[in-house]
Amino acid sequence: MDIVTLLAFAAVSSVGIATPGPTVLLALTNGSRHGLRRAVAGMIGAVLSDFVLIGAVAIGLGALLAASEFWFSMLKWAGAAYLAFLGIMLLRSKGTIDAALKSGAPSGATSAFSIGLKSFMVAATNPKGYLFFSAFLPQFIDPTMPQATQYILLALVFAALDFLIMFGYAFFGSQAVRFLKTSGAMWLERACGGALLALAGSLAFYRRATV
Repeated sequence: MDIVTLLAFAAVSSVGIATPGPTVLLALTNGSRHGLRRAVAGMIGAVLSDFVLIGAVAIGLGALLAASEFWFSMLKWAGAAYLAFLGIMLLRSKGTIDAALKSGAPSGATSAFSIGLKSFMVAATNPKGYLFFSAFLPQFIDPTMPQATQYILLALVFAALDFLIMFGYAFFGSQAVRFLKTSGAMWLERACGGALLALAGSLAFYRRATV
């Protein structure tokens, strides 16, 4: 795979990753609620999901979801339900950010494993991710060359970009909360919860493309 192809892939991927979606919203939320260091666990979970999604596409799961209404719907509703659950939890929060502001330290009530698992599950249960990679990745794959190596290389590039961009979101969240009053910090938490609920609704109404 030549450097021009990789640069083109990196440029398009960066735009897609930076566009606000579930995983970057979670990175922003984790940064503001738990601090930058603990938010890294969520980034690792999301990066692991990148490898799962791209690996699944490489072995044909993306094509299966594109062809099967049943399995697409099963994954879609599971993903929508999980996003809705996370959004409701944020909306009903009793003030994790508020407590962090008053104590002067990030909240440590949530384990790093739990933070990472949430981000992993959000991405892994989103069928749009599988369909996106199914349509996107083949554009950069040379069918005359060994495909496994190419998929691995693209996965590494995408995961690195994903981590860096999520780190930026988490850093912004961790710094923004320092300058917000308690009420403003609470509204940040509520806004992220509302955005996750909106994404859950959009996923619930998302339909598999038919040929």
